[in-house]
Amino acid sequence: MGTIISRTEWPAPDVERLEGKHVLARRLNPDADVDDLYELSHATEQYRELWRFMSYGPFASKEEMHTWLCSCVVSRDPLFFTIVSKDHKRCVGMYAIMNVSTRHGRAELGNIWYSPLVQKTIVNTEATYVFLSYLFDALQYRRVEWKCDNRNEPSKYAALRLGFSYEGLFRQHMVVKGENRDTAWFAMIDTEWPERKKNFQRYFAHPGLALRKLHGEHEHLLLDR
Repeated sequence: MGTIISRTEWPAPDVERLEGKHVLARRLNPDADVDDLYELSHATEQYRELWRFMSYGPFASKEEMHTWLCSCVVSRDPLFFTIVSKDHKRCVGMYAIMNVSTRHGRAELGNIWYSPLVQKTIVNTEATYVFLSYLFDALQYRRVEWKCDNRNEPSKYAALRLGFSYEGLFRQHMVVKGENRDTAWFAMIDTEWPERKKNFQRYFAHPGLALRKLHGEHEHLLLDR
């Protein structure tokens, strides 16, 4: 017999800002954010490459990106945030809470991208931590999902390193930029979160530790923040 759940509704995500030591996640503001977001994602071919597996971008101009950001800011699902690096004092990426089911206490973390300026730094780890804390601790959600193009090896690696479990492959799940997309599916559930949370906190106290190893993966992957 499955666990009996007496609750029938969970609150919809509705928060203006989430903050850690190194990052601030605040609700998207196209006018204030577009300069940094465009420059730090389009300045070079390496920067433009971050859009490879996204369903949008790169953009032909800052004005075009601004138009897209304006379409994002009116959305409630996905609910878009700008990620600000406190170390760089700049907007360095975006994050969204999406595919929310208040009936089932479930949400997905997605539309995630970071400028190469901060890739492989503590930014992704802490940003994901503050969102997980909000969903599991503040809203008491039962399940948080992470999905990505199956060809996106860095995203799949990040999901495992951050404590999500791989649940399978959805073949030809989407059409993105005119191509079939197979989607790799990951999730974390509420009963796993207390231990995952302790592991994050141990990692922040001792960042030389391997977060993926703390989360139970037995590979010799010893860094990547």
